[in-house]
Amino acid sequence: MNPSQTVEDESQLSNSTTARRIQRLSLHLTPLPPLQPSPQLDMLTCAKASKLDVDQGPLSSYMRGKHREIQEKIFEFFNSRPDLQTPIEISMNEHRELCMRQLMGLVREAKIKPFRYVAEDPAKYFAITEAVGSVDMSLGIKFGVQYSLWGGTVLNLGTKKHRDKYFEGIDNLDYPGCFAMTELHHGSNVQGLQTTATFDPITDEFIIDTPNDGAIKWWIGNAAVHGKFASVFARLILPTHDSKGVSDMGVHAFIVPIRDLKTHQTLPGIEIHDCGHKVGLNGVDNGALRFSSVRIPRDNLLNRFGDVSRDGKYTSSLPTINKRFAATLGELVGGRVGLAYASVGVLKISVTIAVRYSLLRQQFGPPKQPEVYILDYQSHQHKLMPMLASTYAFHFATQYLVEKYSEMKKTHDEQLVGDVHALSAGLKSYVTSYTAKSLSTCREACGGHGYAAVNRFGSLRNDHDIFQTFEGDNTVLLQQVAGDLLKQYKDKFQGGPLSVTWNYLRESMNTYLSQPNPVTTRWESTDHLRDPKFQLDAFRYRTSRLLQSVAARLRKHSKTLGSFGAWNRCLNHLLTLAESHIESVILAKFIDAVQNCPDARSRAALKLVCDLYALDRIWKDIGTYRNVDYVAPNKAKAIHKLTEYLSFQVRNIAGELIDAFDLPPYVTRAPIAMQSEAYAQYTQHVGF
Repeated sequence: MNPSQTVEDESQLSNSTTARRIQRLSLHLTPLPPLQPSPQLDMLTCAKASKLDVDQGPLSSYMRGKHREIQEKIFEFFNSRPDLQTPIEISMNEHRELCMRQLMGLVREAKIKPFRYVAEDPAKYFAITEAVGSVDMSLGIKFGVQYSLWGGTVLNLGTKKHRDKYFEGIDNLDYPGCFAMTELHHGSNVQGLQTTATFDPITDEFIIDTPNDGAIKWWIGNAAVHGKFASVFARLILPTHDSKGVSDMGVHAFIVPIRDLKTHQTLPGIEIHDCGHKVGLNGVDNGALRFSSVRIPRDNLLNRFGDVSRDGKYTSSLPTINKRFAATLGELVGGRVGLAYASVGVLKISVTIAVRYSLLRQQFGPPKQPEVYILDYQSHQHKLMPMLASTYAFHFATQYLVEKYSEMKKTHDEQLVGDVHALSAGLKSYVTSYTAKSLSTCREACGGHGYAAVNRFGSLRNDHDIFQTFEGDNTVLLQQVAGDLLKQYKDKFQGGPLSVTWNYLRESMNTYLSQPNPVTTRWESTDHLRDPKFQLDAFRYRTSRLLQSVAARLRKHSKTLGSFGAWNRCLNHLLTLAESHIESVILAKFIDAVQNCPDARSRAALKLVCDLYALDRIWKDIGTYRNVDYVAPNKAKAIHKLTEYLSFQVRNIAGELIDAFDLPPYVTRAPIAMQSEAYAQYTQHVGF
């Protein structure tokens, strides 16, 4: 304080600061009326375009679905507890402790008990996960480690004795735990794990060992500080009476205590190392685990798919190691489902911030006239409007994935298990890659203000980046999708069954692989281009062509290179095939969502957004369609022109579209034109 400054001066300054904060907060809580496009930038082709009348309420209800209430309960809890909101600047250790307090508060104060929903109502569980991750992505991941990974392993791979013993402790956080699958030298290749669990028939125990440094469990969430248990994936080794001496029964899961429940001290034979500061998600305490002759009771084997008797005999309802392994991983697919769903939540936040900023920020304009809103520039619409459309498309696609996953958990239908495995792999890979790129685009769209930490782009980008790697590397997952498509292609021509998810191949393969109709390739009318049948046929035609051509290439190269070499030679082609197929699934689910929307005005808005998503994707790959004469030159021009027009139309309702996401102010931390309390604190921090 300046010595010449009086107490009265200081009081006036404080009152002024408080008034400024209140004004900014009220502006955020009472948004400005919808802004109209700047008339001086209206394109001639759009001059007569009428803005759709959108009622945000019904649209939001349709988007948020039946679990809106529990999400709002979570948002209200954190809104009422500023002490549990993550500050802009925080150290790694402070963030870890805050993250644990946030989780404790959610479960023990807000009474959000999510564990039973993991099995009973997965859709509700994922809705909770989305809301929790919106508050702080580190909290969302720590939440998922506790309930979906550690808890989910006990529920899905264990039996009644495990559920009876551990359920309550996991649910109320008395038993915080880890998911110890990934090793230093083995991530995606789970069948190559080297940690061993050797049965000792004398003591009726398993001995958990880390045989070498490459087998150290690495990046294990909850391990460095808070975890007391770990679900450890290891090779089950049984002693035998033949010349080999032991028998490897493949990878199984075991419950291994790692810290004392009362003292929290590390247990004998267990070494825990801190993975340290990361690029993002520093509220999650990732650690490394090494086991040295750690003994656990035989009952700690999660024995749903394979068991060991007191005398060391192995029994299983599944006849082979590969079938047991597939069943085990099939039960853990919920992690991928959750990541795809959560990634869409991150995209909603970033698009909301960028679009809101662009609707309020003005810059440049005609001489001696007011500056114009930056979303009225065609280049800015080109950046953000297809992204907004994609956000809606991904929302409905991942919602469909959650529905199929929930159905799978209820029925345990073998065909459905395969469908969900492939679909979750594809959507997790495609959506997380798209969101990662979009976060940078949104930051750039907000100019210098996007670089301020308060506007979240830095933390969102850093926290989300790992989504492309964990629960399966995206490149590996896309190969799984491509492999599944090739299997379906082979079945098609050998008379085998086709799965539910990819059944359009049954109807379309022969049609789409024929020459394009020379008449329809030239149709340019708006009605034709906005026809869902044309859009979906175009997506599926591209996928079918890619599938046929990569199958032919693999056959050719396998003769000289072998199957592995041929696959590697065609790898980029295979990845393109997988992405094309996933785009077809996304569009199909978006079209279904439009047609099933009960409110007419909401349905019209969704149809507009769906058309933009479809035509923008066709235009971005127009070279492929032109190369095979699927689209004539004039039709390609018409697609481009219509895409620009639709982008302009979506701009007109962009405010209503982002409002339908219904995100609370402290989650979106609106940029400078609609400053929240958080921004007022930030500006004071930097000296204003």
